[in-house]
Amino acid sequence: MKNSASLEDLIEALRCLPGVGPRSAQRMAYHLLQHDHEGARQLANTLDKVLTGIKHCEKCNSFTELLVCNLCSSTKRNADLLCIVEMPADLLMIEQTQSYNGMYFVLMGKLSPLDGIGPKDIHLDRLLKRVQDNTVKEVVLATNFTVEGEVTAHYISELLNSMEIKVSRIARGLPTGGELEHVDSGTLAQAVMERREV
Repeated sequence: MKNSASLEDLIEALRCLPGVGPRSAQRMAYHLLQHDHEGARQLANTLDKVLTGIKHCEKCNSFTELLVCNLCSSTKRNADLLCIVEMPADLLMIEQTQSYNGMYFVLMGKLSPLDGIGPKDIHLDRLLKRVQDNTVKEVVLATNFTVEGEVTAHYISELLNSMEIKVSRIARGLPTGGELEHVDSGTLAQAVMERREV
């Protein structure tokens, strides 16, 4: 028996989530329709609210409802330090270590020529503008230790070497090929504290 067109649309929409294949999407759709109408309504309303209300912070490029996020607005942060991460989840992981008190810039991706992702796609123009405001004294590269993360870190360090800014890379306490959001906070804290100049 074939599903209705709207049910097929729901299943297909759920497949956009990472790690969700056809069977998982189908199970989720059936669950929402059969057991959790209220949860489905709340999910739909929340998604609609987030998609219209969330934007990128003008300073760090992370997600916020404001022009400048709370972290960038804080006077308790060290504005001399700028940590560059790939995704907002990486920023949250570093914050959880409580070992870093500087500012951030979120690339929202990494260089990946094979996937057609170049410097413009990861907001390097905004990063350079942020660094050129003469506040930043050190840039900490905290991209993942994947091939793409390493290429991204190298590319950014080459861009910044012409400026009078110290560029460091978080230490390799992290496993090669690992991603920040999957690393325990103790290992990540050690990597931030043992960063090295590039």
